[in-house]
Amino acid sequence: RRQKKTASHAVTELENNKDCSQAGKPLLCPSHPTEELRLFCEQCDQPVCRDCILGKHRQHPCDFTGNVIHRHGDALRELLKSSQQHMDTLEDVLSQVDEMGSAVRSRAEAVAAEICQFARGYVKAIEEHRDRLLKQLEDLKVQKENLLHLQKAQLQQLLLDLRTGVEFTEHLLMSGSDVEILVTKGVVSSRLAKLNSIAYSTHPSVDDRIQFSPHERAGQCCGYEVFGAILKVVDPARCTLHGEGLHSARQNQLSGFTLLCKDTTGERMGRGGEAVQVTFTHKDKRDCALKPTVCDNGDGTYCISYSPEEPGLYAVCVCVKGQHVQGSPFTLMVKHKFREHQGVFHCCTFCSSGGQKAARCACGGTMPGGYQGCGHGHKGHPGCHHWSCCGQVKESSECLCVPPSDTSQRSLLRTVAL
Repeated sequence: RRQKKTASHAVTELENNKDCSQAGKPLLCPSHPTEELRLFCEQCDQPVCRDCILGKHRQHPCDFTGNVIHRHGDALRELLKSSQQHMDTLEDVLSQVDEMGSAVRSRAEAVAAEICQFARGYVKAIEEHRDRLLKQLEDLKVQKENLLHLQKAQLQQLLLDLRTGVEFTEHLLMSGSDVEILVTKGVVSSRLAKLNSIAYSTHPSVDDRIQFSPHERAGQCCGYEVFGAILKVVDPARCTLHGEGLHSARQNQLSGFTLLCKDTTGERMGRGGEAVQVTFTHKDKRDCALKPTVCDNGDGTYCISYSPEEPGLYAVCVCVKGQHVQGSPFTLMVKHKFREHQGVFHCCTFCSSGGQKAARCACGGTMPGGYQGCGHGHKGHPGCHHWSCCGQVKESSECLCVPPSDTSQRSLLRTVAL
């Protein structure tokens, strides 16, 4: 019934056919209804009758059906056997398809459960991140309000003190006698001068800059990466400087320090992009230009490196957004370039020279009574190895000797040679 040509045909089981005698009746030729099909044409591969052989099958090889049935039957049986094997294979494949369909449905249900669990976790993480952002916003708002309240209270107190002083002074000048004015002039003047000298900001201590960036990475929340952050505002007064190159450096040697930017709460910024200005000014040579290099690390820190060409004292200013950071300005001492030792690192001048009286050492050791051998008991001997040029006891130290006179230079050179 799946074939288009036989879809409308009536099909019945042979066993249920009432006219079973039809199966044993001889088959008649459709071209010659009176003749029985007893012959088989090999060329046309079909049964024929006797009249067919005399007609259009005249030159075709033909034989009786009984003689060719075995050969054609065996071929049919082999084909049948192969078809049955294909049927078994198809049944196995259909079974596997059904099993795979069940597995797909089961796996789809499991993945759907995973997706729902992931979505619930993601929603929970976003909600927690939202609450955290709102808490940060509330803390930032309270902090700004507290700073404004403190500034307002200080300004109100200063205004009250000034108003009281002004009113008292005006009343004194209008109603007081000459003697009273002269008696209280010193106290009143001192009070007003002190109030006038109090420094105060002419602008609010904080601004209204509160910015939210939805694309900013905000780290992990409940195991999920979340986005969106309240951008911190750098506070120059809370930014700090760190490093060995803050207060001393060497001539013609690369040195540096690190600027750590913090927000108004004292927390690390965690991102770069701030406007950092660094200037070095020589205190004796104003025209001595020293150009530092500022490297933005992108995490709230900035590496400032420099290589001074001139020794001396420098005034260093580090500003963020035009304001000095904590500890700025400061003084930097640039020392002369590292001086190498011109002498020898030995145990004793007299030992090195073999007891020569003309040998001299910067340690100041002497040998009264003559050389008695290497006993390190010479007067003024440091008791350990030292440099003959300056007396330094550390082998990796810097030479401290000052360029000597000609006589001392000759003696020193002789000691070095020895």
